[in-house]
Amino acid sequence: MMGNETLKLVAMGNPLLDMQVRDGEAVLEKYNLKPNDAVLANEQQLSIYQHLVENYQVTYVAGGAAQNTARAVQYVLPENSTAYIGAVGKDDLAQQLRSANDREGLQSLYQVVDGTPTGSCAVVITGHDRSLCTNLGAAEKFNVSHLETPDVKAAIDAAPYFYLGGFFLTHGMESALKLAKHAKDNDKFFSFNLSAPFIPQFFKGQVDQVLPYAQLVIGNESEAEAYAQAANLNTKDLAEIAQAIANAPSEIQKPRTVLITHGSQATIRAVQNASQTYTHETPKIESKDIVDSNGAGDAFAGGVLAGLISGKSIEQAVDIGHRLGGMCIGQVGPVLKFRTLILSTNP
Repeated sequence: MMGNETLKLVAMGNPLLDMQVRDGEAVLEKYNLKPNDAVLANEQQLSIYQHLVENYQVTYVAGGAAQNTARAVQYVLPENSTAYIGAVGKDDLAQQLRSANDREGLQSLYQVVDGTPTGSCAVVITGHDRSLCTNLGAAEKFNVSHLETPDVKAAIDAAPYFYLGGFFLTHGMESALKLAKHAKDNDKFFSFNLSAPFIPQFFKGQVDQVLPYAQLVIGNESEAEAYAQAANLNTKDLAEIAQAIANAPSEIQKPRTVLITHGSQATIRAVQNASQTYTHETPKIESKDIVDSNGAGDAFAGGVLAGLISGKSIEQAVDIGHRLGGMCIGQVGPVLKFRTLILSTNP
């Protein structure tokens, strides 16, 4: 275990191995998937993983949204700045995830679940879109007791920043609230990602329990619209939705910031009880430079957090997020291409 004196961020989510294929239009049709969506696999979709292996050239990439974000934060910050909590199986997939984290300098604080395989995610690329179909496997067996194990507790006590993936709320509410309340009680920074439209759509009660502790909430346009529908906001205006999320009940003293990305369009920023919202233009990326969008939102979140952890303004942090998201779009899967002096260079 590393020394925790340099630890800045602890992230928690579902560790998954991504199985990525291109030109997957037929897969979307066969398994009733939408081009730019994320779902948990139902009974009819569980054969998708074998189908991809048998019929497509599969690229295996370490995934899991919050894990991608933690790796992106680590990509920017000095070594040993990040740790990640989640549950994996006792198998080779878990070892692949550990190795990917080790390469980036991200500390893996995994709970190992016997008898259940590590979670996997089918990533079906069509054009510039990505459709995610997840079998959580061991990830959903995460137990709150893991937060009290010595290494994990030491990391939580040491870290001033926390990040929770919304996907975790489908099974891990007790653990999510424990982390959120620790942040509140110790005046630490707790951030949360909506993660997918089905989270606010079907788990709004859970979202509403976590939101009061969040100083930063991140989502994209479809997640924001799903939240608005679930909350009966009667609007599709992203700025209005962002402000409504910012103004949701709070348990913390500091104002909440909400960031809503919108593909190549400007990112919207709302601040609790502010009289106006703000927009941040995204850098233009030529179509020929886009490989796929898998993990781009995770990289954006990582860039924002890395900026804030480094003492940058929210404007500068969003800019770093845009640059990491743009870098990710030029790669296969949630991978960043090269280390640049992201924090010290101006865009």
